[in-house]
Amino acid sequence: MKFLTGLLAAVLLVGCMGASHAVVRIADDRGGRIGTYVDKYQDLRQSGDTVIIDGLCASACTIVLGAIPRDRICVTSHATLGFHAAWDFGTNGRAVTNSEATQMLYAMYPSQVKRWISQRGGLTPHMLFLKGRQLQAMYKPCYLDAQASTSKPSRAPLPQADQLESARGQLLH
Repeated sequence: MKFLTGLLAAVLLVGCMGASHAVVRIADDRGGRIGTYVDKYQDLRQSGDTVIIDGLCASACTIVLGAIPRDRICVTSHATLGFHAAWDFGTNGRAVTNSEATQMLYAMYPSQVKRWISQRGGLTPHMLFLKGRQLQAMYKPCYLDAQASTSKPSRAPLPQADQLESARGQLLH
């Protein structure tokens, strides 16, 4: 019986050592086509990765708020979310608000983000920016020394618990 218990413990230990979650950092993402972001964030949701918003996340990028569980998102002091109505090109080549896509986009957001948007007149062609204390009141702050990175999300392994403790007191400027 002790042998089986020891064997099970060893298997679990080795299995857990292989399990590793990554951190995806979003910075300087101006958005794009909604469908592209829905697909991208669906994969990210299934990965179990944590998301650090560290810079601009605008337009379709903000779908991350509805796609990833809130406890897997943190924001740095550099984080800025930009919201606006969805649009298509009209017959004359000008941007035309797409009401159906705007409603779909709005429906994806968590309730506190919806309230914030509604208090500012809703999703319109004009960009609304959520940042600073208002944003950090909605999402946990990141206590990592995160710097704005490239426009593509970067993946890095999560720090060990002792590294997190030493970084816990560092606030970003």
